[in-house]
Amino acid sequence: MAELKIVGLGGSLAEKSSSLAALRIALEGAASNGAPTELLDIRELDLPMYVPDLPEAVRRFNDTIYEADGLIWSSPLYHGTVSGAFKNALDWLNPLGRREPAYLTHKVIGLISVAGGTQGLQAVNTMEFCVRALRGWAVPLVLPIPRAARLRRGGQASRRGRKARAACPGSRSGPRRRSGGSCDDV
Repeated sequence: MAELKIVGLGGSLAEKSSSLAALRIALEGAASNGAPTELLDIRELDLPMYVPDLPEAVRRFNDTIYEADGLIWSSPLYHGTVSGAFKNALDWLNPLGRREPAYLTHKVIGLISVAGGTQGLQAVNTMEFCVRALRGWAVPLVLPIPRAARLRRGGQASRRGRKARAACPGSRSGPRRRSGGSCDDV
């Protein structure tokens, strides 16, 4: 079976980002199962606000996303949705509409959101709508992480890490490589 390249997109503009920590755990799971991985950290990308012109840095970002076999998206929950920086990165995927196949056609995308409180699913719902709008396939097992500061303190990292690895599109135990059953079996 050919290797599946998994690209992680996420994080926040915060210096210590729980959503980036969760994304790293998920990418480690993909890598431990033999998938080449690449991390696109929102903070390091330093993307300008979306405008229809295409700067060179955004062209490289688009190429990396387009060439991936699968993606993992991770965003903090801000005011009931994804962060503005994460949404801006998704807006920069708009030029992929001119490619063939367009956008993220047939790409499998794992979704992670982190929240300071007990919520988190709203950001996953927003990301799922964006996946469909970009013609991708969201992995059915999503990972909303409440009280995310524990990721940085280590309180729930191992249990959440196992769940993130199972939800990862490149994981051998994840839905992409299973021959039967459902994500509930993971």
